Amino acid sequence: MTDTHPLHQYRASFDTWGPWALLGVGVVATALSARAVGMDRHGVIVCAVLVPAAVALQLYWGRVRRKRPDPSRTGVCLYLLRWAIAFVLTWANPFFAFYAVTGYYTAARDLPNRLVMPGLFLTAITMAGSEIGGWPPHGWILWLGFFLVLAVNMGLVSVFTRYALQEQTRSRVQAETIDALERTNTALQQALDENAALHAQLLVQAREAGVADERRRLAAEIHDTLAQGLTGIIAQLQVVANTPDEAVAREHVARAMDLARESLGEARRSVHNLAPVALERAGLPEALKTTVAEWGGRTGVRADFTVTGTAEPLHDEVSATLLRIAQEALSNAARHAAASRVGVTLSFMGDEVSLDIRDDGRGFDPLAVPARTGSGGFGLEGMRARAARIAGSLTVESEPGHGTAVSARVPLVRDDR
Repeated sequence: MTDTHPLHQYRASFDTWGPWALLGVGVVATALSARAVGMDRHGVIVCAVLVPAAVALQLYWGRVRRKRPDPSRTGVCLYLLRWAIAFVLTWANPFFAFYAVTGYYTAARDLPNRLVMPGLFLTAITMAGSEIGGWPPHGWILWLGFFLVLAVNMGLVSVFTRYALQEQTRSRVQAETIDALERTNTALQQALDENAALHAQLLVQAREAGVADERRRLAAEIHDTLAQGLTGIIAQLQVVANTPDEAVAREHVARAMDLARESLGEARRSVHNLAPVALERAGLPEALKTTVAEWGGRTGVRADFTVTGTAEPLHDEVSATLLRIAQEALSNAARHAAASRVGVTLSFMGDEVSLDIRDDGRGFDPLAVPARTGSGGFGLEGMRARAARIAGSLTVESEPGHGTAVSARVPLVRDDR
């Protein structure tokens, strides 16, 4: 990660040109002060040799730093060599301390952590010698001053080094935190992309499931309307075909025509997912009463309808489900039961509605009835599926020779319109 903080950019720039500038200042200050500090011929020769050496060292150091930016043995050797050059130059003229101060701000960058303080101590020795007037100290007073100045330098260096290390640690933690946040954001974006793809997949699956459920619903509607209506029409026409009485024939033909019209209306409304025809004219109790009466008239079986509890307007889906269950149960009774009496009871029980259809027919063993699959019919499984669709249940009690009882219990969901 590239550090774009302005202070860090200035520091990186100073690392490049700072040593050159400090060396240049030291050379100029030494040239101007040579006579004032009593610089002899040997000092001039030392400076004439070591200043080019410092220049060459700095050029080589720049190449090494570009190849090896982290601390290394080469960096330690170069640091010690520069310190030695700066120490001797400062001995020749104290103003070369300008160049020696380079060791303060490069130690942490060029030396391993365990050698940073020793490197700073060496630089502090050079700086203390310059600050007391140059090397070597003459007399015990100057030596005492040297150690005092050295202690002050090391104290300041320790404090500033500690702050620098804390800032370095804080910067590293900040960089790691930013890097972790970037990785987290990347992972979060990947998760969002995966969730979006999963959501799209679930939408496709839900759409396919909805299509399949709608197909089953329409198949059940057709079975409960057209199939039952056609069965009733065939039964009426069989009576017409077998009776010589024209009045009876006309009556059954009229019933067959009524069934045909009603079945046609049911088919149209099933396609459009509308409520049964009987529910368009009245509520569920009246629709059941009419359905039971018409069924009894068609089959000649005594059929009674009873309502218990306080009748309440029900949601269209609840009413349509219970009416379809009643129609299927009555159709089954007409085809299989050979009953002489059928009773239909609609019960309103607080938060539930119960529909019971009982007959005194031949009965059957519910466990012996195979589960129907495919499109072979809907019967009991269709009634159970209808009840389950609105969170209800359907039970069948029957025994050979003792009739059949079908009971559907569904939540009472009121019509809020």
